[in-house]
Amino acid sequence: MLKNYLKIALRSLSNNKGFSAINIIGLAMGLATCLLLVFYVMDELSYDRYNVNADRIYRINNEVKFGDNHFDLAQSPPLLGPTLAKDLLQVEQYTRLLYHNSILVKKGQQQLRETKVVYADSTLFDVFTLPVLSGEPRTALQAPGSLVITERMARKYFNRTDVAGETVLIDNTSTYKITAVIRDLPAQSHFNFDFFISMSENAESRSEQSWFSQNYNTYLLLRKNTDPAKLTPEINKVMDAHIGPLLQSAIHSSLAEFKRLGNYARCTLMPLRDIHLHSNKIGELSPNSSIIFVYIFSAIALLILLIACANFMNLTTARSASRAREIGVRKLLGSFRKQLVAQFLAESLLVSFFSLVAALVIVVLLLPWFNGLADKHISIQSLFQPRMLACLAGLTLLVGLLAGSYPAFFLSAFQPVQVLKGKLATGFKGSWLRNALVVFQFSISIILITGTIVIYNQLVYIQHKDLGFDREQVLTIQNTDVLRSQTVSFKKELMTIGGIEDATMTSYLPVNGFRSSDTYFTSTALDQRSAIAMQSWTVDEHFISTFKMRLLSGRNFSANMPSDSNAFIINEAAVRFLGIGTPLDKKLYRLTDPQARKLQTYNIIGVVRNFNFNSLRDEITPLALNLGLETSSITVRLRSADIPGILAQIEKKWLSFSPGQPLAYAFTDDSFDNLYKTDQRTGRIVTTFAVLAVLIACLGLFGLSMYAARQRVKEIGIRKVLGASIANIAGMLSKDFLKLVLIAAVIAFPLAQWVMQQWLQGFAYRTHISWWIFVLAGAATLLIALLTISVQAVKAAVANPAVSLKAE
Repeated sequence: MLKNYLKIALRSLSNNKGFSAINIIGLAMGLATCLLLVFYVMDELSYDRYNVNADRIYRINNEVKFGDNHFDLAQSPPLLGPTLAKDLLQVEQYTRLLYHNSILVKKGQQQLRETKVVYADSTLFDVFTLPVLSGEPRTALQAPGSLVITERMARKYFNRTDVAGETVLIDNTSTYKITAVIRDLPAQSHFNFDFFISMSENAESRSEQSWFSQNYNTYLLLRKNTDPAKLTPEINKVMDAHIGPLLQSAIHSSLAEFKRLGNYARCTLMPLRDIHLHSNKIGELSPNSSIIFVYIFSAIALLILLIACANFMNLTTARSASRAREIGVRKLLGSFRKQLVAQFLAESLLVSFFSLVAALVIVVLLLPWFNGLADKHISIQSLFQPRMLACLAGLTLLVGLLAGSYPAFFLSAFQPVQVLKGKLATGFKGSWLRNALVVFQFSISIILITGTIVIYNQLVYIQHKDLGFDREQVLTIQNTDVLRSQTVSFKKELMTIGGIEDATMTSYLPVNGFRSSDTYFTSTALDQRSAIAMQSWTVDEHFISTFKMRLLSGRNFSANMPSDSNAFIINEAAVRFLGIGTPLDKKLYRLTDPQARKLQTYNIIGVVRNFNFNSLRDEITPLALNLGLETSSITVRLRSADIPGILAQIEKKWLSFSPGQPLAYAFTDDSFDNLYKTDQRTGRIVTTFAVLAVLIACLGLFGLSMYAARQRVKEIGIRKVLGASIANIAGMLSKDFLKLVLIAAVIAFPLAQWVMQQWLQGFAYRTHISWWIFVLAGAATLLIALLTISVQAVKAAVANPAVSLKAE
C-alpha cells in the first residue's frame, strides 16, 4: 500500500511540475533558513558547556551601592575566593582570573604583541576543563615566572606543542618558564586567553587591605547538591565580616550605619552556563551576547518555516478544484477517506523529503557565508551528527504533517456527487484559510522589514550622534610604554611630522575599555552622603584639544602650573551629581590611606562638556580628568588626506626609538565601530532573513497568482472579447491579493512598533520610530507583492482569448 501511495504521489508531482517546483523550492528555502538560524541558536546556548563540572561552577558577581552611585560588577575582591574556600564547606574549590595588559613576546629577532593575557590561580585546572598537551597541570601555575600557553601559541613560537620546560622572553625584561601547554579554548567560551601567568606574581591578590578592590573574576566550584540560593547569604556574611572593620577605620562608620543609609556591597552567584547570554556587567572578560538575540532568531527561524509551510498549504488547497474530479471518482470506486488522507499526506511527506535534501545542499553551500555573517565557527560536521540527523528526520516528518494535514483533510472531505456536478470549483475568494495564511505570511514579512529599517536607523544614529568629541582622523599608537623614559621624546618627534595637528599621551580613551573609578568626598568629614564614585582619568594638557572637546567653564590643564597635578576637570554629569552649583575652585577629597585617614585634595579648575566614553547603551556618568603621565598610548590628530604617508613617517620614527618592535595602532572611528559589532551583526542577520522571508512569501504568492489566472482563464478571454484592456485584467487579478497585503500591513504595524520599541529600550541614546518607517515598509512589501502578481496577471491578460474560448 505504501509503495502505491508513493507511486501515485510521484506521478501527481510529475504532472504538476510548476506547482511542485514552487512547493519544493519554497519549503527548501524555509528549511535551510531555519537550519542556519537553529545552528546559530545552538551555538549560543552551548557556551561553557565543554567544562565537565559546568553545572557546579558559579561566578561571583558583586553589586555595590555607595551614595547615589551604583555598580553592577562581574568581579569581586581578590581575597573573597580564597576565604570562601577556607571557611565554607559547600565550596570545593575556587579560581581567579585578572586581566593583564598586552605583552611583547620575543620570537627570534622579532617582538610580537600578544593581547590575550591573564593572571590565573594554580587552581585553574581544578575548576575549568582545560586539556593539557604538555606539562603538569597541578603545579603549572604555582611558582612566580610560570606560564601556561595554548596549543596555538606553542605552534606559533616553537612549531610544536611539547614545549613544557622551554622559556620565553617577555617585554624584553622577564624570562618565563612554560610549565604547561593546553588545547585552544573552544570558541564557545566566555573567556578566550592564550597566555596564563601565575597569580602569585600579583601582590594585590594576597593583600588584606584589598577588600574594597573589585578587579578579580572569581569562580567557585560548589560541592554536589549544594543549593546556590542558600549559599549566597553565607557569602555575604563573609563579605560583611571583612568590609565592616575597613569601613570603620576608613570613614568612621559602622557597617550597620553604612547599610542604614541605603548602601550595600552584596554578592550573587551566576551559573557559568548563563554568563554568555545573561550577563552584561562591568568587568566582563569578553563581550557577551544576549538571550534576546536567541529569542529573536529562534522566532525568525520558526516564522520563516511557518511561512514556507503556509505556502505549501495554500498552493495545495488552491489546486483542490483541479483534483476534485479525481477525488470524486476515487470515492465512487470505493476509496475510504482515511486512504485519501494517507495518499495526500504521502505526497506532502515526499515534498518535505525532497525539500529537506535541497535544504541540506543549500546549508552546506551557504554555511561558510553564514559563519562570516554571524561571526561564528559552525562546522559542516555538526550537520551530520546522529543527534542532528535524528532532529532533521523529525523536522521533515513534522513539516510534512504540518504542511500537508489541512490539504489532506480538506480534499478528502469532498462529496463525490457535488464534485461530479462541478459544484466545488471554488475561486480564490473561496477559502478563508488561504487568505488568512497570505495575511500571516506578509504580516511577518512587514514586521521583519520594519525591524530592519529601525535597526539600520539606530546604527546610523549612532554613527552621526554628537558624542562630545571628534573621532575623525584620530589615530592611537598603542603600547608606547615599551619606550619607557623615551616615550615623551617620541611624542615630541611625532609633532615634527607635518600631517599631525595635535597629540596626547594617555591610556584613557573614549573608545577603549581601559577605565578607573574611585570614590571622592566633598568634605573632609568623609560623610557617606557626600560621597561620589566617578571615573578618574589621568591625561595630559593636550587631551581636550586632541579630541576637540569643549570646555564649558574654567580652564584647561597647564604643564607650567605644578599645582595642576592636584587639579580636576569634571564633566557635566559630575556637576549635576555633586549639586554644588558653580563647581570652579571647589574641593574634592580622596582617601589614600584608610588606616591613617590620609586624604588627597583636588581643586576643580574646569568643566568639560559631556562626552560618551561608553556605549550609547549607557548613560554618561560622572568623570574627572586629572593631570599626570600615562605612557601606555599616544593619540594623534591628523590633518592630512595622505594617511598612508603619515603612517609611514610614524612607523619610521617608531622604529628609530624601538628597533625590532612592531608598531600597533588603531583609528578611533574603527574602535568606536567595534563597540557596536553585535548590533551591526544583528542588523545584517535580520536584514538577510527579512529578504528571505519576503522571497519565500512572494514565491507562494507567485504560485497563487498563477493558479488564480489559470482558474479564470475563460473569464479573462470573455472580458477581452468584450473590450477589457490589459490594465483592467491585470488590476482585476491583482486587487484581491493586494487587499490581503494591506490587511497584513494593518496587523503588522502595531506589532512591529512594540517589538522594535522593546529593542530600542536597550539604548540610553536612541532614535525614534517615525511614521514614515511603516509607510516605507508597507509600500516596499506592496510593491514587491505587486511585481510578483503582475508577472502572472500580465501574462494572462496578453493571452489570445481565442485559445481559452475555443473549447466552449
